[in-house]
Amino acid sequence: MRGEVEISGAKNAAVAIIPAALMVNGVCRIENMPQISDTEMLLTILSHLGSKIRYINKSTVEIDSTSVNFSDAPFNLMRKIRASYYLIGAMLGRFGIAKTTMPGGCNFGARPIDQHIKGMEALGANVEVRNGFVYAEANDGRLHGARIYLDKVSVGATMNIILAAVLAQGRTIIENAAREPHIVDLANFLNSMGADIRGAGTDTVKVNGVESLHGGSYSIIPDQIEAGTYMVAAAATCGDVMVKNVIPKHLECITAKLRETGTIVQEYEDCVIVKGTSFVRRANIKTLPYPGFPTDMQPQMAVLLTQANGTSVITEGIYDNRYKYVNELRKMGACIDVDGRVAIIEGGTALTGAPVAACDLRAGAAMVIAGLCAIGRTEIEDVKYIERGYENFVEKLRALGADITAVNLPDMPENQENVNQAG
Repeated sequence: MRGEVEISGAKNAAVAIIPAALMVNGVCRIENMPQISDTEMLLTILSHLGSKIRYINKSTVEIDSTSVNFSDAPFNLMRKIRASYYLIGAMLGRFGIAKTTMPGGCNFGARPIDQHIKGMEALGANVEVRNGFVYAEANDGRLHGARIYLDKVSVGATMNIILAAVLAQGRTIIENAAREPHIVDLANFLNSMGADIRGAGTDTVKVNGVESLHGGSYSIIPDQIEAGTYMVAAAATCGDVMVKNVIPKHLECITAKLRETGTIVQEYEDCVIVKGTSFVRRANIKTLPYPGFPTDMQPQMAVLLTQANGTSVITEGIYDNRYKYVNELRKMGACIDVDGRVAIIEGGTALTGAPVAACDLRAGAAMVIAGLCAIGRTEIEDVKYIERGYENFVEKLRALGADITAVNLPDMPENQENVNQAG
């Protein structure tokens, strides 16, 4: 792979910022919006709720929720997307009442929302989970500030509580908060609309409730995980790729591990250049909350480590079941053993093309990387998962010289495709 690739807006920021727009009295102009299925579904949900959606161009959208009143959301859409739970905080903040489905999206382990519920209850809401739905209502019509200590670091709970607290009465303090860049981005978006949030990016976030939010313009940060995926793809294919429109500091945890494998990474103001080498060194990885190595980069790095000289160990520190993709890699010749949250990878085995499946969003990206460095042709099914988080993935890879094609198969369910590629 050779050339340049431009990174889109951050998926994990966008899927919280869109529900946040529901709380704004006025027009939100959001730039650098990634064109992925998750954001499209959330914008459709807001439209069903009464928000006016207008596309200015491919990556800029205006959302006007001024005249929105509480109503049931389209649950057939909400159950397909994990980030639908951000509507709990947004609806409670705006209307004092919320009704959503339990989170959907990729399935790689239990996704309890107990910390979300704990936060909402601390803010004065009655919350009930019944028949796959979450019902929440503020005791006296409006939430009240509170001190909330999260029992575990949770990105989703941190963001959801921030959303709920913005229009609550009084001050909310979130302790043991997650620190990911997309949490900072959500806070910056809300602050630009009139919120008073301080400490985002640290383990203590303070939210001083305001009476209302006003319209404004905001540009979403670049996607850390999309950038990391192209960086690993370049390393795995002995490529030379400039990854543009990035914040190098957000990539430090990924850059450090790539350099440990012998990959050359050169950092500039808003881009990185990644040069793969023919000799990949072994490395051990443990996924952790930011600024640790991200769980969303674990499957991609596993592919690179199958090409390493020696034995590598990956320890999954976030989810219970994120190794379903290992069986797919084994079909291609990878030598990987899994014991609970630990994967042991015997490197140095050449991968060969095979029919495989995308088990989830990041596993799907990993299968594509495996196909790019494999001998022969790889066919990947269920790429609907990949489309949840990567904008124009096939087109961007082709521009870098990859032999990859997306093929619609008419006998498969709607929106389901195979990706055919030769390594």
